[in-house]
Amino acid sequence: MPASNRVKIYGTFLEDLPTEEHLTLQFAPARSPRNRRWKNYGLSADFLGDYFAEFFPGDALPESKINRQETARAAISYIANELLENGVKYSDGLANLPIVITLQLYAEKIVIEVTNHATPQAVAAYQQFIERLLNANLEQLYTEQLEKTALGSGDSSLGILTMVKDYGAELGWRFQVQTVNPDVTRVQVMAHLQI
Repeated sequence: MPASNRVKIYGTFLEDLPTEEHLTLQFAPARSPRNRRWKNYGLSADFLGDYFAEFFPGDALPESKINRQETARAAISYIANELLENGVKYSDGLANLPIVITLQLYAEKIVIEVTNHATPQAVAAYQQFIERLLNANLEQLYTEQLEKTALGSGDSSLGILTMVKDYGAELGWRFQVQTVNPDVTRVQVMAHLQI
């Protein structure tokens, strides 16, 4: 398969970002199933939110009573948790590869990136949703997904929609079919938060 066919990029995925202030956590495959360690992923996301919130002043935003530090903490924690949970949920456990989350702090934005490895079936479904997200009316898609959740029919993807709708995150995805094992695709999801 030619290299160009092995990589697909959607949305705003920035490659080769300069590394400034950053923190990376890697969740290696373990003997115990990843879903047994589910609570740890939420704790890790909260840690990332707490860590990076310290870079923001505790004062209120201009003309608002909203505290910048608390706002940053909540946004980072929520988005990191959603991306990490999705990375775990859709990861190919048989690939025996780690899930990695990296947060990078820049003067104008925070970038949260999660990398996992998925099966071709999971990738196809995810890409189909991404294409729908990028081409749909966000409010209408959000309402449809809420109804889908209420009816218990399938995957809602409300976490991703909430990142965009409520937190203003700009998302990007990179899918790379692995050369050694074409049944495994490296999936990178990037969320940009303006600060």
